[in-house]
Amino acid sequence: MVRTVGFFTDTTICIGCKACEVACKEWNQLPGHAPQFRDSFDNTGVLDEQNWRHVQFHERQMPQGGVAWNMMSDVCKHCEHASCMEVCPTNAIVKTEFGTVFIRPEVCNGCRDCIAACPYDVIGFNEQTGLAQKCTFCYDRLQNDLAPACAKVCPTESIKFGDLDEMRKVARERLATLHGRGMAEARLYGEDEYGGLHALFLLTDTPEAYGMPDKANAVLPRRNNLLGYLGSLVTAAVAVFGALVAFRNRGAEEKA
Repeated sequence: MVRTVGFFTDTTICIGCKACEVACKEWNQLPGHAPQFRDSFDNTGVLDEQNWRHVQFHERQMPQGGVAWNMMSDVCKHCEHASCMEVCPTNAIVKTEFGTVFIRPEVCNGCRDCIAACPYDVIGFNEQTGLAQKCTFCYDRLQNDLAPACAKVCPTESIKFGDLDEMRKVARERLATLHGRGMAEARLYGEDEYGGLHALFLLTDTPEAYGMPDKANAVLPRRNNLLGYLGSLVTAAVAVFGALVAFRNRGAEEKA
């Protein structure tokens, strides 16, 4: 059944088990990189051509003392206004019938424009195949009326999957519950950013703490913005007018 789908990731119940990372790699046959041991429990590091899910680990100092862990399973946001799709010269990046963003490998020419354009750094380049790769939202599973592998295996249901409108409703209800419990710092990310994301997140810190732009900056570049075009036209008109005035004044001075 064709429908517009989405994820809702509730970071308050993520336990950092990485089952989503493992399921994603197994289903999509991604070999992954050799583990890199860093200063935290995060040995994945970033989203790229081999890591389509990435569990972030963040330590946060609590006002009342002590340290709290913030963990979030990051993924491609499948933006409604997708900058990667805007810049793709071969139209390899398309919206599927489910509203998700998909890179067609048979059309991708490996130019990497999408990698530079993505504000969330979710796309990687596969040196072996010469193709850009990212989360497909388990497009093959969706076509067979199956949930994405990551959501299927999440033991705490931190990653929820369903109709996008239903995910938004569930996310708002969860946010209201947490606010009612006194968690004022809880916030919802993804309803408005880049025209609305198909991957919503309930955060307990600023978006920047998770490597995501805030709402004010989560818009397409100005070249895709009507106001940006109008501003450029006005600026150009003023510059031309100024040049004409200067040229006229110079001509008058030479005659005098």
